[in-house]
Amino acid sequence: MERGSDGDRVDVAVVGAGFGGMYMSHRARSLGLAVRAFDVADDVGGTWYWNRYPGARCDVESLEYSYSFDEALQREWRWTERYAAQPEILAYARHVAERFDLRRDIRLRTRVTGARWDEAAREWVVETDPGEPLRARFLVLASGPLSSTNLPGFPGLAAFEGRTFHTGRWPHEPVSFAGRRVAVIGTGSSAVQMVPVVAREAAALTVFQRTAAYCVPARNGPIDPAYEATVRADYAGFRARNREQLAGFGSTLPPPEPSALTATEDERRRAFDARWALGGFAFGRTFRDLGTDPRANELAAQYIRDRIAETVADPATARRLMPTHAILCKRLCVDSGYYETFNRPNVRLVSLHEQPIERFEAHGLVAGGEPMRFDDVVFATGFDAMTGSALKIDPVGRDGLRLSQAWREGPVNCLGLGVAGFPNLFTLVGPGSPSALTNVIVQIEQHVDWVARCIDWMRASGHATIEPTAAAQAAWVEHVNTAMAPTVFSRCDSWYVGANVPGKPRVIMALYGFPAYARRCEETAAAGYTGYEVG
Repeated sequence: MERGSDGDRVDVAVVGAGFGGMYMSHRARSLGLAVRAFDVADDVGGTWYWNRYPGARCDVESLEYSYSFDEALQREWRWTERYAAQPEILAYARHVAERFDLRRDIRLRTRVTGARWDEAAREWVVETDPGEPLRARFLVLASGPLSSTNLPGFPGLAAFEGRTFHTGRWPHEPVSFAGRRVAVIGTGSSAVQMVPVVAREAAALTVFQRTAAYCVPARNGPIDPAYEATVRADYAGFRARNREQLAGFGSTLPPPEPSALTATEDERRRAFDARWALGGFAFGRTFRDLGTDPRANELAAQYIRDRIAETVADPATARRLMPTHAILCKRLCVDSGYYETFNRPNVRLVSLHEQPIERFEAHGLVAGGEPMRFDDVVFATGFDAMTGSALKIDPVGRDGLRLSQAWREGPVNCLGLGVAGFPNLFTLVGPGSPSALTNVIVQIEQHVDWVARCIDWMRASGHATIEPTAAAQAAWVEHVNTAMAPTVFSRCDSWYVGANVPGKPRVIMALYGFPAYARRCEETAAAGYTGYEVG
């Protein structure tokens, strides 16, 4: 399709200008397709544009959390830390946008408010604010799995006269907490990163915890030059080996030991100690059976509880910080001094099970009958993960079917890439794929490459439309459920299953095991897109 003279028609419309949207735009353009991407933000970067709270950084190592599609790009960019901080990742995103001249096809400060399939024209009509509707043959949702913020409906919040923040929509101007009384509500990854930083500045910090988190030390620091040189000497091999890892990263880590149950107590302790000293997600792969055998899982969980008891001076606070759910069923938090922070005299931990928040008032809140005064409240309450952004757009497919109707009981799809009843619609890094259970940039590249090759195949074959069949979609959903049922990810209330958002259907939304998933996608394409109907 050629771009219309009035500029209102393209081949590919992309929602989002984060890492997924940028790479999709680049791949579409490389095929000679007219592409238009939209993002409500003022700049590219996606989640790294919005999440700029104190202490924000990636929990996947920098040399792995980066694009691999261009050799010159990965050779010229130099990371400074083992785990890159938000400003550096955003700078990288901006560099990519400039290097590949992506901004000319991106419309920033533009929200996609809706999309509907025009059956007669076989096109998507994409509605934006501000702007006139855009027609596109293909619609790609690249809005990310963690982009729609979740703010619980606390009674009386509008009456609070102090400052409020959400970690997922942090101000762009500097925020000072010096001399202020601060509340942080939530204890997930964002809070774990932020709390130690805010505690060093605030006069008093109160952390409200609903569910305790398992935290492992990051051991962050400048990138080891020798390690970096080894990786850069064989970048292609490094990337290929990572794509064969279950989570898409970690090929340089020691392989997991066979079983926590067959190891002796001393062997287990030495293995856990070694991974604890190494830092990061290495701990989660100490033994192969941590994610499947509840007895092995409990051994790892107890190790961290013991570490908490050793670290936190006050026994009552230490007990509150000890999680009771299975380790790994919620995202493991990578921290820099989180548990140690609760030894500070200006830091208090409040368990919401003991003192639930009853209401907000002008100068603070009441929890468990106790009035508490605050100048600032930070909501580290996470996201409407995996589905929230897509459902805000709520595309209308064939015969008036809305995505919210199709997903009423959970996000059905095929391969995590398409939805029956929605021709030429592709979803990137969303439900039904490894998504947030993998290195998201590895997942992005695999998804975008699959979508780009599919579009190119359709063009070469003379097909106008493609969508999953209802039968293939049902089979894929059953496969995801069956594959994930024996794993730890299905055993507790987490955002992986939508449990953090009231009223959201509780279903497992991510599939663990990137290599097998990627092979399944390639087999589907190689067989002429079996399970898909083309027109």
